[in-house]
Amino acid sequence: MRAIFRSLVGVGALLCAGHAPAQEIVATYEPDPNDPALDLGVYQHPAGGKILTLFGGAGSGSYRGPGDPPNVLWTVGDRGPNFTCGDAPAVLGITAAAACPADPVRGVGVGVGRLYPRPDYAPSIYKLRLERDGLLRVLDVMRDGEGQVLDQDASAIDAEGIVRLPHFGGRFFIGEENATGLVEVAADGRILKRFVPDGTEQEYNHPVQGPPAGYLVEGVLPELLAKRRINRGIESMAVSNDFRFLYFIVQSPLDHPDTSVRDTRNIRLFKAALTPRPHGSTIRVVGEWVYTLDDVDVLQGVGVTDAQRIRDLRVSEMMSLGDERFLVIERTDQATALYEIDLKGATNILGTALDEPETRPTLEQHGLPSFPTLADAGLVPVSKTLRFIASSLDGAEPQFARKLEGLGLTQRGALILVNDDDFGITGERVRVDVVTGAGFGR
Repeated sequence: MRAIFRSLVGVGALLCAGHAPAQEIVATYEPDPNDPALDLGVYQHPAGGKILTLFGGAGSGSYRGPGDPPNVLWTVGDRGPNFTCGDAPAVLGITAAAACPADPVRGVGVGVGRLYPRPDYAPSIYKLRLERDGLLRVLDVMRDGEGQVLDQDASAIDAEGIVRLPHFGGRFFIGEENATGLVEVAADGRILKRFVPDGTEQEYNHPVQGPPAGYLVEGVLPELLAKRRINRGIESMAVSNDFRFLYFIVQSPLDHPDTSVRDTRNIRLFKAALTPRPHGSTIRVVGEWVYTLDDVDVLQGVGVTDAQRIRDLRVSEMMSLGDERFLVIERTDQATALYEIDLKGATNILGTALDEPETRPTLEQHGLPSFPTLADAGLVPVSKTLRFIASSLDGAEPQFARKLEGLGLTQRGALILVNDDDFGITGERVRVDVVTGAGFGR
């Protein structure tokens, strides 16, 4: 099946004070409305309400490699159409109680959880523009489309960031956001191995509920990653140009020691050495740095209303620019700030006391009231340079899509931006913008 994009040309300039030259959208690609590869049908809750038209969500992460053809972009869809029971009034036009009835047997209260209109959906890898590639044949559900509670699945994946390696016919590494970790996927869509925080592998190999994962799970990532905020795990991934190293950033600060640190600026960025093998690679974390979120007023300055506190921001994608420089997306749903970052000169904290669960203050506590700053502790975070802000708000010129979560570069160094359309639940469709004037290049 093919995922063909229709080319539309839009012209405009996005001005960012102090940054030149101005950016310009020179081409926009939208999906063919009749493409069966992106058609997930319609859905209506048994209790009634609105009818939703669902589409394949192909923009939760993207990757374009140096050797890819000029018109090829690899993207990944996440765990499938879903929304909270609390969003049922806005999405479905029915109450949370009607959408999600209580399940006394499982101890789930009324109006609690998430709805999955297509619990049979398998997260997919897409090869855009010309063809769709293989599927990740894994299911991640909490409730089905009728609001009934489903059992946990140890094989479940919430696929987000993606990179593609040339080894063994073209292999993928995917960031997993919910439980958090990395997933290695063969070119034909088979999951070869899953890498999770040290000490959590038994939750997949010997789960309390349901069968074990149908593939090898290794606990080789730092154990502190298990303290990720729920649904805010690894969403951003990059790979070095020689394919020897993977890089990944946690979407939000860890809940370490607890949820009291959710307004910290400090996020952990990791580097892992990669050794590809035929039946599943080995990885070893060799570096760790501090990425600091900016003030919410950076995005408030362009009019966003969905960022009131630091905890409202999230890191949703990264892309290698070479020499351990990266482009990073820091966003809300309404607008995205794109930063160029550089690891050079930053403090490598891997193996220090800040990796020990018992250490106080934790990295996440630094900079909060009554705690020392990073500078007080002699810690240098990665350097950041704001390149430009892409806004989806009315009046923005040009007006970008909401929820930008994918990055790439064309052969000529133009920037590619891809949005997450949430499978059409809110009426959005996946969109690919090509932007010039951003000044990036390999």
